Amino acid sequence: MAITKFAKEYHDKMFPGYVSSFLETDPEFIERFDNFAFDEVAGHDDLDDKTRFMAILATLLGCQGTDEFHAMLPAALNFGVTPVEIKEIVYQAVAYLGIGRVFPFLKITNEVLTEKGIKLPLPSQATTAAENRREAGTQAQVDIFGEQMRDFWKSGPEESRHINYWLADN
Repeated sequence: MAITKFAKEYHDKMFPGYVSSFLETDPEFIERFDNFAFDEVAGHDDLDDKTRFMAILATLLGCQGTDEFHAMLPAALNFGVTPVEIKEIVYQAVAYLGIGRVFPFLKITNEVLTEKGIKLPLPSQATTAAENRREAGTQAQVDIFGEQMRDFWKSGPEESRHINYWLADN
């Protein structure tokens, strides 16, 4: 099998000691997939591994990839994503995806963190209170997207304006 050295090493860092059963059942697929995902994609740009794994977790939330999220969560920890950062990714997804879509991921996160010996609940990370969270959220949007976001929470059709408010507020 022609899986590259880089792909093998990257896979081993993600999943130490794990040997996929696909090597037996789907060897052609796994050769192409591993070389693509763990060599071509991982080596494509200068994105650091921690940031890459944060993006992977967020993407899996968005596409409802619960099984793959469960598999990738320990790998994200192996690449330096902290439990606090993982929880924040999951918590922030609620405002965009809804609790019905995020709840399974919160359960998976708690399960994996507990299996890894991480005590829950994690220490509080709150930096806002009910009285100032919308203002702080607006400032975060301005910091990320620019000054045009300053009053974005007030914009849009009246029947859906509350969505922009909730996004800033959360």
